[in-house]
Amino acid sequence: MIDLHYWTTPNGHKITIALEELGVEYRILPVNISAGEQFRPEFLRISPNNRIPAIVDHDPRMGGDPLSVFESGAILEYLADKTGRLLPSETRARFETLQWLYWQMGGLGPMAGQNHHFTHYAPERIAYATERYQKETGRLYRVLDERLRDREYIADAFSIADIACYPWIRLYARQGQDLADFPQVHRWFDSLSTRPAVVSAYKIAETINTAPTVTESAREHLFGQQARTPRRAGGYA
Repeated sequence: MIDLHYWTTPNGHKITIALEELGVEYRILPVNISAGEQFRPEFLRISPNNRIPAIVDHDPRMGGDPLSVFESGAILEYLADKTGRLLPSETRARFETLQWLYWQMGGLGPMAGQNHHFTHYAPERIAYATERYQKETGRLYRVLDERLRDREYIADAFSIADIACYPWIRLYARQGQDLADFPQVHRWFDSLSTRPAVVSAYKIAETINTAPTVTESAREHLFGQQARTPRRAGGYA
C-alpha cells in the first residue's frame, strides 16, 4: 500500500496517473494547499519543502521501514523502479526517458507555473512578466513538438516522461497556447487524453477538490511564503 499525499495540481495529477497506469494499490490523503494543510508538521516530516505530492510506501521493494519520497519526478522514478515499468532498464533507453523527465521538472513545469501565476494570480498585471513566461512556455511547446515529430511518445515507448508532461500541457489554454500551433503535441495530447489511467486520474481529482477557486486566504497560503517562514519539520513561525 502506498499513501499518496495529494492535491489537484499538475504535479499531483502526475502521480495519480502513474499509480492508475501501474495498478499499484494506494490511498489518497488530501492536502488542501489552499487551506494551508501543507504546513502541518506531519506533512513536513515527509515533504520538508511543503509541496505536494509526496508518498509513503509501506512495502518498499528492499523491505524494512516505510519509505517516503517527495518531489514528483523522484516519485515517478521510484514507482517505475519499484514496478519495473514505464522506465527502461537498458542504459541508453533509460536516460532517453530520464532526460525528458528532468526537462519537464526543470523547464516546462516551472515556466508554465510562472505563466499561470503572472497571468491568473498575481495581484497586479505585469505585462513584461506575463509576456516573458507565455513566450518561454511556447518555446518549450515547440521543443516538445519537434521531439514528437517522428515518434508516438516522448521517449519512444509510453513512459514516465509522458506522464510528467501531460498534466502541464493539459492547461495549454490557461498558458496562452493554441495546440493548433503544435500539431505533434496536439496529436500526442489527444492520444493520452483517452488513456484509461488518465481518464481515471482526472475523475478522482473531481471528487477531491470540488471548489477549485483561489480565495484571498488561499493566496496567502500559496504565494505568501518567504525565507523566514519555514523553521523545522516540527512547525512554522
